Amino acid sequence: MKTNSSLTNSTIDTKQLAQQTVFSILFTISFTHFINDLLQAVIPAVYPIIKDKFHLTFTEIGLITLTYQLTASILQPFIGFYTDRKPRPYSLAIAMVFTMVGLAAVAVASSFTNILLAVSLIGIGSSIFHPEASRVAHMASGGKKGLAQSIFQLGGNAGSAIGPLLAAIIVVPYGQFNIIWFCIAAVLGIVILSGIAKWYQKHLALKAKNKSTVTEEIHHSLSRKKVIFSLGILLVLIFSKYFYMASMTSYYTFYLIDKFQLSVQESQIYLFAFMGAVAAGTLFGGALGDRFGRKYIIWISILGVAPFTLLLPYASLFWTGILSVLIGLIISSAFSAILVYATELVPGKVGLIAGLFFGLAFGMGGLGSAVLGKLADTTSIEYVFKVCAFLPLIGILTTFLPNIEGKKKIKN
Repeated sequence: MKTNSSLTNSTIDTKQLAQQTVFSILFTISFTHFINDLLQAVIPAVYPIIKDKFHLTFTEIGLITLTYQLTASILQPFIGFYTDRKPRPYSLAIAMVFTMVGLAAVAVASSFTNILLAVSLIGIGSSIFHPEASRVAHMASGGKKGLAQSIFQLGGNAGSAIGPLLAAIIVVPYGQFNIIWFCIAAVLGIVILSGIAKWYQKHLALKAKNKSTVTEEIHHSLSRKKVIFSLGILLVLIFSKYFYMASMTSYYTFYLIDKFQLSVQESQIYLFAFMGAVAAGTLFGGALGDRFGRKYIIWISILGVAPFTLLLPYASLFWTGILSVLIGLIISSAFSAILVYATELVPGKVGLIAGLFFGLAFGMGGLGSAVLGKLADTTSIEYVFKVCAFLPLIGILTTFLPNIEGKKKIKN
């Protein structure tokens, strides 16, 4: 009787884990995402300092971003695929160690080559962090996957917004070495992630006791060919979003300095406003996707931002600030919806899908930065923004995505 009671209690505990949204874990993993992306955002925020100190071209600035983004992107799908089969809870803390070492290396880098090696370590940290952190958010979602992913993404985007602002206060006035102070935040991240790893391990152990786990999945009747086609469309949409985002995160400050003669610190405030809007839009996007359907949010987020991106290169300083905030709010709502939609196309592969899409996002950001840097060198920084303004029109491809939502089934 005790054995049967124990099994029953185990089943109930497992069901509770699957069906309840664990907000404490969601906000904690979101906070570590905040730290992770804040630390990463320090690097592009200090590009003007690095450019002047090492006499770099825009092409070389683009190569720094490309190096970081490629190391962050290429490894992610493989790490996600591996951890789908063999989860590694403490890899989250290890990821933050890589980021901390990379930051310290950037702070003391004495050449362009050293900077490239340093940012590659930060990229490796990112490639380990995102797939496993996404899995934690998925586990704690209680079925509210869009909301969970948005809370997780909110932390990252908030960190990306605060990073340039802190860099403007801590690094820009005092020099490159002061990047070292951000390692304190990395140490805090390591401690918190070690705590999350314990919850993660407990969650896995409880599920292992009850082999008939409870999952909530989208059941669709799409053929394998249709699923691959739909994933292809989502990847193209990621390309359009992150190529445009690369123009803003890597070159928006240069654009403002060149066109409106702002100081470096003044331009960072505008970048902070843009990234803050990105953070807010991310939170709304996932929740709205849960309620109204992810396909519609993807449509509105990508294609709906086009009028504002087309106006931006021709706006005054005041309207540039307004338009950039609107662009950040709208375009950022897409990623959570795209990622959850993709996991519903391929159920049970959260790590692989998260790694693939985060990896592509980083890869497109890096490739975009390198290509746009070369374009800026051969033309002008203003011309870059005129060309990128057309990228959101690719959002029209959302029309071809199938409707897969609304058919949920609880499986015991």
